[in-house]
Amino acid sequence: MAKPITTSDQVRQILNEEGAPVVVFDHVQLAFDEKVVLKNVTFTLIKGHTKIILGASGSGKSTALKIMIGLLRADSGVVWVNGQRVDQLTEAELMAVRADLGMIFQEGALFDSLTVRENVGYKLYEETDLPLEQVDKRVEEVLGFIDLEEHIEKMPSELSGGQRRRVAIARAMAFKPSIMLYDEATTGLDPITATTVDDEMIKLRDLEKVSSLIVTHQLRDAFYVATHMARRGARGRVEIVAATPDKERETEFIMLKEGVIIFEGDAAALRASTDPYIVNFLS
Repeated sequence: MAKPITTSDQVRQILNEEGAPVVVFDHVQLAFDEKVVLKNVTFTLIKGHTKIILGASGSGKSTALKIMIGLLRADSGVVWVNGQRVDQLTEAELMAVRADLGMIFQEGALFDSLTVRENVGYKLYEETDLPLEQVDKRVEEVLGFIDLEEHIEKMPSELSGGQRRRVAIARAMAFKPSIMLYDEATTGLDPITATTVDDEMIKLRDLEKVSSLIVTHQLRDAFYVATHMARRGARGRVEIVAATPDKERETEFIMLKEGVIIFEGDAAALRASTDPYIVNFLS
């Protein structure tokens, strides 16, 4: 568990160290009336690593993401994102923090009236002064990364469910965020299609060095992401292969039960747990 971190000087010192955390939750608590949603939640996300948050419906998984991006305020505790204490920021200040976060949700939320090109480049077109040719180049680059460049002029209605999720990932990565947040990104997809989305998460983490926070109840996808890695093979072709033991340890699971962390560790430790709740959850 993370040690309490409460001053800007401490954060700046830690961010300069090897294995620096990009997200810190320090004894975070939140309740809605009498319902406790998160209780004393403490964890860190290391740069370039992945945290996967598991738990039953209502356990507080998505609430943690909402606190991280400032959509909800915790009752107590401290939350740092990229060196900024987000629980103290104004809405205007939070916008700057969110600019370095890519967010993927269950439905993908593409604009139905825009082409794939326009969807992926939307933020760059609307919020930057980049020349049009540079925006188009970046859009083509990220669509090539997810192997959907041939669909660049299509409308979202012409894509499969998995393709729409991957386009949403491309849109999120177009402005080069350092952290990606996935909230049930594969829910509703068949296993084969879900794997194509999982592969994009892995590629972003391993090839682009993007830190990842994944909220899911899809155990198959969670373990797939944890136990696979991306590498460039012959002629630069991207391959998804079984993770080395060291690489596998870079992905850690958090198990939430009624707002409390009851487990934190890698895939092997999670599978080896004898906690009755975890055993039942994994069965």
